[in-house]
Amino acid sequence: MRESRQLVPLHRLAVFEAAARHGSFSTAARELGMTQSAVSHQIADLEAELGIRLFQRVWRGVTMTEAGGFLFEAARRGLGEIAAAIEVARAMGRRSQLTVLTDFGFAAFWLMPRLGQLRDKLPDVDVRVITAQGATNLDAGPSDLAILFGSASWHRYETVRLIEEDVVPVASPGFLARHPLHSAADLAALPLLHLERPDPDRWLSWEEYMEHCGLRDDAAGRRQAHSGVSFNNYMLVLQAAIAGQGIALGWRPLTDDLLRQGLIAEAPLPRVRTGRGYHLMTIPGRIQQSRTTREFTAWLMGEFGLGAALPPSG
Repeated sequence: MRESRQLVPLHRLAVFEAAARHGSFSTAARELGMTQSAVSHQIADLEAELGIRLFQRVWRGVTMTEAGGFLFEAARRGLGEIAAAIEVARAMGRRSQLTVLTDFGFAAFWLMPRLGQLRDKLPDVDVRVITAQGATNLDAGPSDLAILFGSASWHRYETVRLIEEDVVPVASPGFLARHPLHSAADLAALPLLHLERPDPDRWLSWEEYMEHCGLRDDAAGRRQAHSGVSFNNYMLVLQAAIAGQGIALGWRPLTDDLLRQGLIAEAPLPRVRTGRGYHLMTIPGRIQQSRTTREFTAWLMGEFGLGAALPPSG
């Protein structure tokens, strides 16, 4: 076991540092709000504890011994670092914190590219993002609010729809150039990239997409809707699409930046919209009670063109 360090009381070092800096017990006493006698006693106790002389008494003041000078430099640096750390700690205590629960796709493709804007808007707020692909409510993590995908059936929470589920197949430009698409029936010959669903009602599947396109009775289409490669988070699905490994379902707003960058392109196929979508969820009353949550909510809703109105009770 490592031996514990033998440290002298910090207040004695602070008295010593002030006396050494001023070269005077009286001046140090005035700075510290003490009597000259109290400073002298503290220095005497420190010297006794260390077993060395720190000062030589001279006319109208004191001067440091060699040992005193060595200790003064260390005390000056150490007390300065402690003072700076205290200021940082106080500033951290004054900063607000906000924990946001969402899924991998929203965090990676919508929230992360806008963190700079969020810091500019809320410079005194530390935002913590936690992700859970199968999360369906705020109970999935210790969060202040959640941005989750579903059908708005969360009656325990205040909710507002941010954007409706809006889906169109996407792939890399090179993939689409190699595999021209004229109708949804052409998907039967292509490798499909799937996002696994924790339950059948969470988000659109390839099978549902083909049904929306009128291919319910197409046997080849039904078989193809279940074939291909499956991933358990949307980041991997889109990475595979960017790499030209197949065609994926592209959800707005998650694919918007990738489309603008030209990393993927929309296939010339029908768009499908459902009653599901991304929703902001909060515990009832949380927004009204928390300035940080109100400011984040106003920013988020503004980004989706919804104004700054607070969500109604769900």
